[in-house]
Amino acid sequence: MKSFRFFISIFFLFVIQLGYTQVRNEYQISFENAVHHEAKINAVFTNLESGTISLRMSRTSPGRYALHEFAKNVYDVKITDSKGKDVTVTRPNPYQWDVSGHDGTLNVSYILFADRGDGTYSQIDETHAHLNMPATFMYIPTLKDRPVQVTYQVREDLNWKVATQLIPLGGNAFLAPNLQYFMDSPAQIGNHTVKEFKVVSGGTEYTIKLALLHQGTEEEADQYFEQIKKIVEQEKAVFGDYPNFDYGEYTFLASYMPQVSGDGMEHRNSTVLTSTLSLADGGMEKNIGTVAHEFFHAWNVERIRPISLEPFDFENANMSGELWFAEGFTSYYTNLILCRAGIITQDQYIAGLSKTYNYVWNSPALQYFNPIEMSYQAPFVDAASSIDPTNRDNTFISYYSYGSMLGLALDLSLRDKDDLNLDDYLKLVWTKYGKTEIPYTIENLFFTLREYAGESFADDFFEKYIFDSQTPDFKKLLGSVAIYPKTNSKKAYLGADITFNNDDNAVVSKYVKKGTPAYTIGLAKGDVIVAIDNKSFSDIDQFNDVISKYKPGKKATLIYRRLGVEKKALVRFGVDPTVVITQFSKPSKKALLKRENWLKAK
Repeated sequence: MKSFRFFISIFFLFVIQLGYTQVRNEYQISFENAVHHEAKINAVFTNLESGTISLRMSRTSPGRYALHEFAKNVYDVKITDSKGKDVTVTRPNPYQWDVSGHDGTLNVSYILFADRGDGTYSQIDETHAHLNMPATFMYIPTLKDRPVQVTYQVREDLNWKVATQLIPLGGNAFLAPNLQYFMDSPAQIGNHTVKEFKVVSGGTEYTIKLALLHQGTEEEADQYFEQIKKIVEQEKAVFGDYPNFDYGEYTFLASYMPQVSGDGMEHRNSTVLTSTLSLADGGMEKNIGTVAHEFFHAWNVERIRPISLEPFDFENANMSGELWFAEGFTSYYTNLILCRAGIITQDQYIAGLSKTYNYVWNSPALQYFNPIEMSYQAPFVDAASSIDPTNRDNTFISYYSYGSMLGLALDLSLRDKDDLNLDDYLKLVWTKYGKTEIPYTIENLFFTLREYAGESFADDFFEKYIFDSQTPDFKKLLGSVAIYPKTNSKKAYLGADITFNNDDNAVVSKYVKKGTPAYTIGLAKGDVIVAIDNKSFSDIDQFNDVISKYKPGKKATLIYRRLGVEKKALVRFGVDPTVVITQFSKPSKKALLKRENWLKAK
């Protein structure tokens, strides 16, 4: 299978030789009415076959798995032939325009409304044009192999410039080799700051850029970029070399502005970073984790790519059973890389494991789905929208978090076996499926682990934790690096999430988790807890104080109201399952050495 990287290189040389004269689909976009979040888009499609041509707006976006129906923000659509003559347009569905009666050319114009700046949508205002291609441009599916040219008519009065991974043609015009690449190439347009540095891998030099739109100082931008440099270097150390970035560049498209929505979205040679937190207002610490996560995707998911997402489908939801690896293992490395880069301390890293540990291993959802099946849920949960309630607290664990814990378990298991480690396993996966850009399957991951760590080890790990949903022996695994999961066996546990409303009533705010004392007695979301053994409360501190008087195993009479009717139940308090990842007070030198090898800079 010829690699995409090779195709891109050949294409680049080819278009240079032809002087960019080959037939392409052409777009122009302008922003005269940016103050009202509108863009004007014109497209020209030539050399079309006779008959009906279907124009579409995408329903999905690379890196997302749910449907988003971008056509809802498109209006004032006008379609003519090469002479400006009207053509016949029918609408077979809400996101498609079927055109007949053309002369081989279609001139298309429309207005786009865009006011959500994140990794999925587009946002236009007088500070920037934040463009995600599927949310912005109509396309013709049958022309998917044609080159695409886009010209950004920037607001010179606002000092706008363009940052994108596309091939620059000059004059704010850019080129993509095909539709897939175009749709995977977001643009940040505004008066942003640009930072860059050079890296070398395999004798090839690459430029890593930061296009930063923020309201802070140049000194803050410099400080932040120094952290990015450390992350880039540490992630390269995991895989052994950098990807062969197309056209020699990789760009972080960062918009840290009050009107955006927090997000991160990986692309082949760039990543979108959005946050309302400025670098001066906590963003220096809180935004950097997204940088670590998204850049890791330059290897894991952009080039080490599951076959289930190749090619990406713009017309239907995209389902993948590999997200526990593609997203989850990337999540495992997010804080690990920050630790190795010295951005957080080892103590901070270890303490940070507790939250994810509790979310995953205390979830009743483990009895319903393994990590592959959790990954299948992505079209329902990954920025998906619905108005009917779901029982996710009982049935779903994010594949980000689940996979992160499995990455931790696999890494520590390997390190406890003949000094192997997850870094070197990923290097092997990178060599076999990333550099070659051969899409992988779960079976490929399994057999590669067999190759790296032996058949019995791989068989045991996949059988228990990937094809099933068993819990690894974390007491043993964490103990090997002088940390352990500590619980409080003396703390009573009800198992209901409580919030106090404006009337100072204790309301069960979420669907109750299966297996908890609250679930067992039939307590439900929306119930109001009036008293426990006749002890009342008017805020969360008083409520917790009442619970603290009991020990696990003790019983109490719980009085509550449901739909205005008062009820009673006898509850037996359980043991609080919350774990705190704690360091050994007297660790062995061997365990400390293992910990150092795990967390130190590479």
